[in-house]
Amino acid sequence: MVNHAMTDAEATEGSVVSSAKVTSNNEKKEKTNWLTGGFYAMGEVGCQLSWYMINTYLTIFYTDIVGLSASAISLIFVIARVWDAINDPMMGAVCDKTKTRFGKFRPYVMFSPIFLAIFNILTFTVFPLQGVMKVVVCMLCYIGAGMAYTALCIPYQGLVNLIARDSQVRMDYASCRGIGSGAISMILSAVAMPLILYFGHSEAPNATGYFCTTVLFSVLLIPACLLCAWKCKEIAVPMKEENVKPTPIKEALPLIVKNKNIMITVFSTFSGAMGCMARMSMLTYYVIYVVGNPMMIAPIFTTMTVCQLLGNLTLPWGTKTFSKKGYMLLTTFIQVAALVLLFLVPVNNMAFILGVSAVIGLTMANGNIAPGMMCDSIEYGDWKYGVREVGLTFSLVSFSVKLATAVTGVVTVSLLAAIGYVPNAEQTEAVKVGINALVNLFPAAVIAISGISVLFYDLTPKKMKQIYADLDARKNK
Repeated sequence: MVNHAMTDAEATEGSVVSSAKVTSNNEKKEKTNWLTGGFYAMGEVGCQLSWYMINTYLTIFYTDIVGLSASAISLIFVIARVWDAINDPMMGAVCDKTKTRFGKFRPYVMFSPIFLAIFNILTFTVFPLQGVMKVVVCMLCYIGAGMAYTALCIPYQGLVNLIARDSQVRMDYASCRGIGSGAISMILSAVAMPLILYFGHSEAPNATGYFCTTVLFSVLLIPACLLCAWKCKEIAVPMKEENVKPTPIKEALPLIVKNKNIMITVFSTFSGAMGCMARMSMLTYYVIYVVGNPMMIAPIFTTMTVCQLLGNLTLPWGTKTFSKKGYMLLTTFIQVAALVLLFLVPVNNMAFILGVSAVIGLTMANGNIAPGMMCDSIEYGDWKYGVREVGLTFSLVSFSVKLATAVTGVVTVSLLAAIGYVPNAEQTEAVKVGINALVNLFPAAVIAISGISVLFYDLTPKKMKQIYADLDARKNK
């Protein structure tokens, strides 16, 4: 909420978050409740059960099953993201204005999963349509899934700001979220393709397999989200919230955009997500057409996700030892080096491919450092500019991830067409080299850009202690 802008030197008045577990002067150190962290992780399990199929298989589903052209797929993704540019900030603002007996964000975590499940299923349904109508229906289903995901994802991400106040405790809960993501991704990567083949009663993926697998995952996401909403109580709420009206988007958004640390976090999230999504969406093509063994899909995906889970387990230690920024940079550039190395290794060396994939999986966990960075950036915004619209801020993160999904889809599908890819056919050596580059070199370049942007993030642990002290001092005046 906007009160008044202020310089660093003038930052002595404004809003503050209070928690039953934390005194106003931070005399009592807030501790991480790992049980709460476990239930918070269940929300990420639900999100992943929803978005895994879209992130990993939607492009190949559109090209090989539905039969959409590269231009049609690009059009769907572009229109969806144009709508998200409007829809996501609106959802964030709605969340910030919400006041219920369940809290600000929890009601959306409770009630949106059912709509998300329905639209996920529709997105992987092959309708008996042709031509323009087929494209339009696919687009409407995909946009519906995106809107439902927004209604769940933005409140879920913002919830971490209200279940804890301490910077490291929030990072620990974000790490729990990452562990939940790693655990469910490990399971999904191991079972998704076998389930697709099992339900499809075929040695190759087909429409029935994709549909039935999506139904199963969509049903399971509902109880996972309910468990999160049940136990994650909003105990750290702004003291002024009952007396100050939420700030209109047109007033709050300019100050949020002015907060350089928020924008760095949003950009690094966008570019990092784009790199990871490009690789994950193309990895199936790589294994089928370059490695030449579809049965290696599950081992490679499983290796990466098992190691990603292990990487998430290191986040509390890594961020405390090296700081959030330091650990993000370290893991990012290790990942870039591993991707470049993997491009250079002959595809017949499966042991080496699995080993490097393990390193990539470990470093992919760094995406879960971003929520902790964003929480600190929100506190910085309150301290310097007097604005802490949590829902609106996290809507920028949600939009950046979905924009990354769309840009990745457009770019990768266009590049596939440019290198001469032919669906369901033996590829030429030149096409195989192109697919290899799409899976490894392209993500490496984009992820490197993400790391470079983080160099300019300046919220150190020492600075955050001063920010919290100043915010507490304001409350006591």
